[in-house]
Amino acid sequence: MSGPFAAPGTHAEIEEGLVLMPRFGADGLIAAIVVDDASGDVVMVAWMNEEALAKTIETGEGWYWSRSRKELWHKGATSGHVQTVTEMRVDCDQDAILIRVVTAGTGANCHTGRKGCFYRRVPIGQKPASELALEPTGDDPLFDPKAVYGG
Repeated sequence: MSGPFAAPGTHAEIEEGLVLMPRFGADGLIAAIVVDDASGDVVMVAWMNEEALAKTIETGEGWYWSRSRKELWHKGATSGHVQTVTEMRVDCDQDAILIRVVTAGTGANCHTGRKGCFYRRVPIGQKPASELALEPTGDDPLFDPKAVYGG
């Protein structure tokens, strides 16, 4: 791999070394789990390509790869809800990134206007999967997404 990151090394280097060697998938992406710095809640799961990861490290703000739009995405560029990164971690085999953030504006991290993207529960052990209904968590929108994004 050419670019700002070291190519994945040996098993020991990846798991115990001090060099960032992100293991991007065949699609060129790595999973990013984004956590609210104050609450510790997971607010979103996103994808990063090499450029998004490098920009996040360099700017201290959340940058991601939009799989649906097939473009680099600076979180908050449209909504004003920019994510300031307070900490980044890489998992043991360097194929996932954990990012702690403080989010500007209303603190919404989801394009639906909510604090986070996980605003529905999946009931466990109550019904067959084909019969279940998702349960709202009560995480109501903090802004009107149509007013911000159009549509």
